[in-house]
Amino acid sequence: MKKIGIFYGSDGGNTQNVCQKIAKVFGEENVALFDIAKATKEDVLGFENLILASSTYGSGDLQDDWEGALAQFQASDFASKTIALVGVGDQDTYSDTFCDSLFHLYEKVKQAKIIGQTAVEGYEFSDSQAVIDGMFIGLALDEDNQDDLTDSRIQNWVAQIKPLFA
Repeated sequence: MKKIGIFYGSDGGNTQNVCQKIAKVFGEENVALFDIAKATKEDVLGFENLILASSTYGSGDLQDDWEGALAQFQASDFASKTIALVGVGDQDTYSDTFCDSLFHLYEKVKQAKIIGQTAVEGYEFSDSQAVIDGMFIGLALDEDNQDDLTDSRIQNWVAQIKPLFA
């Protein structure tokens, strides 16, 4: 397996912590972890395998650092990549935009081979743009209301996607 670049945007630290957990499950020697606020376009494009993670802010917005970072890229930049997505949200307070950050990332990278879709069962939300064909388009986590499920969700998700990275 080629090294995986994990890029995250995090203001409050939840998404960073989630990505550190994902890195540990993969084995830290198999990944490189980057805060998107400090990463360059070349950093991102230097990996064939990517995990992109963002918290969801306001009414379904992408984390601020991602907004600027994604503006540097064309959708075609990701066409040859294998990408898994992680969204962190609050399904109680923001039930109608839960983990919409997944969708915003997906819109930019959907020319890639997208892996890591997850079931919506076990969540309580009213709407999410991140649900396509009845599945989240990545790993959806709620550190505010279901943090007790995060570790098992990460374990299961990594087991699902690890063999799909070349």
